[in-house]
Amino acid sequence: MQRAVKRLNCSSLKLATRPGSHRGYASAKRPSNGPKPALDIKHIRQHPELYETTCRERLYTAQANNPAKIIALSEQLVQLQHSGRGLRERANLLRRVLANPATLTDDSTLGDLKALSREELHADARRIKEELAVIVQAETDAQRAMEELALQLPNLTSAETPRGPEPRVLTYINEKPFFDEEGRSSSSGSHNIWRSHVHIGAELGILDFASASQTSGWGWYYLVGAAAQLEQALVQYALAVVTRHGWTQVAPPSVVYGHIGAACGFQPRDQHGEQQVYAIAQSPEDAAAGVPPLALAGTSEIPLAGMKAMATLDTADLPLKRVAVSRCYRAEAGARGASTRGLYRVHEFTKVEMFAWTRADPDEAQDVFDEMLDMQTEIVGSLGLHARVLEMPAGDLGASAARKVDMEAWFPSRQEHSAGWGEVTSASMCTDYQTRRLQTRARPGGCSGGSADAGFPWTLNGTALAVPRVLAALLEVGWNEKAKTVTIPECLRPWMDGRDKIGPPTPRKKSSS
Repeated sequence: MQRAVKRLNCSSLKLATRPGSHRGYASAKRPSNGPKPALDIKHIRQHPELYETTCRERLYTAQANNPAKIIALSEQLVQLQHSGRGLRERANLLRRVLANPATLTDDSTLGDLKALSREELHADARRIKEELAVIVQAETDAQRAMEELALQLPNLTSAETPRGPEPRVLTYINEKPFFDEEGRSSSSGSHNIWRSHVHIGAELGILDFASASQTSGWGWYYLVGAAAQLEQALVQYALAVVTRHGWTQVAPPSVVYGHIGAACGFQPRDQHGEQQVYAIAQSPEDAAAGVPPLALAGTSEIPLAGMKAMATLDTADLPLKRVAVSRCYRAEAGARGASTRGLYRVHEFTKVEMFAWTRADPDEAQDVFDEMLDMQTEIVGSLGLHARVLEMPAGDLGASAARKVDMEAWFPSRQEHSAGWGEVTSASMCTDYQTRRLQTRARPGGCSGGSADAGFPWTLNGTALAVPRVLAALLEVGWNEKAKTVTIPECLRPWMDGRDKIGPPTPRKKSSS
């Protein structure tokens, strides 16, 4: 899904931010053989108010003037083309005359050319050639500028998306645990008192943040023993649910070209440049040779979308549904406060991600979107987490999403910071935003479908399970203060050696001599 992604220098893990920039697909170094965007600039010219309103609603205020700039450039381009047409017509006449001087006496349409000497005709031809070169360059610059402005615009917003800053609550999953003023659960007396997963992990010896801070810094962690096993159990359970619905597993790369990530919509939104990626440092030789820069993927949505870049799909194969397990890398710029302690905001984590291509059909896309939400609900619900399902507002959408639905689980440790809520899954409908930028097309018969025009399929993505936050929520909700144990949800026990609890480490017995 679409999260904040940031930048890394591979050999030194150097974080590079870009304040004040609007770097996106237009500014990402794209090789000549890479996917060239196919944007509907005509639609932007015809509906500038729609795009301006979309930008303002989605807090892309710096881009709100782009439609007006595109219209101005389009008018300039028309004038240049008109001027160039006249010059080309005169250049053609000059070529005829210079190739066959007899036409000067035979052709009455040559006008002032009849009065010019051969030397003057040559001079006129050179002048026109120079003027045409200037016009052609100006046309190229105008086209490029329009494309760059259009590429900075976010996707159009779905009618389902609330305008304004607040999400709309769609439903709840499971009942919310209740804790009294002393933090004890009314359902289990003194056996359950809420604690942060950071404290629980230290108590059980399964989370190690101190060692990670020495090894890698803030935002990194070690999962130890039962926590490491729980990560694998969560991954396997999520895969089991999604593949049972017929989704095909993919093992994607974790490194992608920067222009592929930008084409998927991972670009800064405003002057703070809050979406940054970990970019891999290039050698001077590669940079000089024009090799496109690489980055660590912030989500497997990016390499999954890139699987079909510059490909033509067969509409008979749609919807095409994939699920991937990957490590994700994000250099979050969030404050290091209590609300982001521990596993809630980290730089590297394991995630199970769903991705689909559908026909450009709202009904088909909605069916796949609903299927993803159903699977997310099944996973969150069976883990015993209390969660709310939210239709996210326009201001919360990334560049690519037309619509986004989040599920927020309730964390006892976050009660003072966000009323206890924290996002654990997200699902986005991106229409043709990504496929236009990746040159992914679809038509009957696919690549061998003949000369029929190929359209752009729609893409959707959704989190099946992001390990760290779900693991943190399970520790907090399942904690038993008296027994010093965490209850393992029943659905995970097949991958936890049948155990129903995680307890404190067992002291080693001294060997007898």
